[in-house]
Amino acid sequence: MPLSPIDIHNKEFTKSFRGYAEDEVNEFLDQIIKDYEKLLREKKEVDKQLEMALEQARHFNSLEETLQKSIVVAQEAADEVRRNSQKEAKLIVKEAEKNADRIVNEALTKARKVTIEIDELKKQSKVFRNRFKMLVEAQLDLLNADDWDHLLQYDIDLTEIQSSVEEAQESEEM
Repeated sequence: MPLSPIDIHNKEFTKSFRGYAEDEVNEFLDQIIKDYEKLLREKKEVDKQLEMALEQARHFNSLEETLQKSIVVAQEAADEVRRNSQKEAKLIVKEAEKNADRIVNEALTKARKVTIEIDELKKQSKVFRNRFKMLVEAQLDLLNADDWDHLLQYDIDLTEIQSSVEEAQESEEM
């Protein structure tokens, strides 16, 4: 067990013949006591500082552990967000592809309908053209017929028509 300043102070030496000078020994012991007390105070101060440093180290270790856990949690959250984002992106792409397929299919259906309508209009125009051609040909046949020549051969005198009209009026009056 280490000596305390009181142990040094209370220490008594036996006296012997031709021993040391008692006053010098006492002064030296007093000096040792002062220095030893000073060393003990400094040791207590260093122990306090050490304890504070250890407490800070424990605190910082705790903070470090918390930060490491936080970093792990943040990394896991970032990974989860990335995975969710990738899933969402895949879903968006699938939905866009479905919409694109639907739009293409609708466009193809409309194109088929338009093609059918165009074919129907072509048929109708051919029918109309043939009918119109037949009508024009029939009218040309009528124009080219001999009946027109026969009409031109009629020679009616205007005076005959006038006298026929007057006779008809007279017979009505009667």
